[in-house]
Amino acid sequence: MKTVRYLAASCVAGLALGAGPALAAGAAAAPAATGSTTARPPHQAPVPIGRGRVLTGADNGRTVTVRPGETVTVRLNGRRAHGVTFSWSAPRSGNSAVLRQTDGGTTPTGDAGGRFRAGHRGTAGLGARRTCRAGHGHVCPHVVVTWRVTVKVS
Repeated sequence: MKTVRYLAASCVAGLALGAGPALAAGAAAAPAATGSTTARPPHQAPVPIGRGRVLTGADNGRTVTVRPGETVTVRLNGRRAHGVTFSWSAPRSGNSAVLRQTDGGTTPTGDAGGRFRAGHRGTAGLGARRTCRAGHGHVCPHVVVTWRVTVKVS
């Protein structure tokens, strides 16, 4: 029963993170944008999700530049291995006047994501932490991994 509850929460969170860009753009084809198996004819262009930048774990330590009004989406993937889950915290902005969070959260599988809207010109740091959660009978290493990206709005 507990597994079903976690699976349902993970699916809902995944749909919420995946559907956000399509809903924000007012797309009529939201099911295709959320990972539906409905195939789109090859001659149709993909549904636009608006201007913005997607950041992942590979962007750690980088500096990116966006324009006011653009969206910055963060997608961090957790990892499960040998009875432990390496989970990300929800990403946060260090300066909400420059980079305001519009949504975000975490999943039971350790993934985390967030969406931020570039506002005033300036610089803001985005950050998250990855920690370990041990399953019954397992031990975690005492390691905390930080993820940080500097966003310049100009």
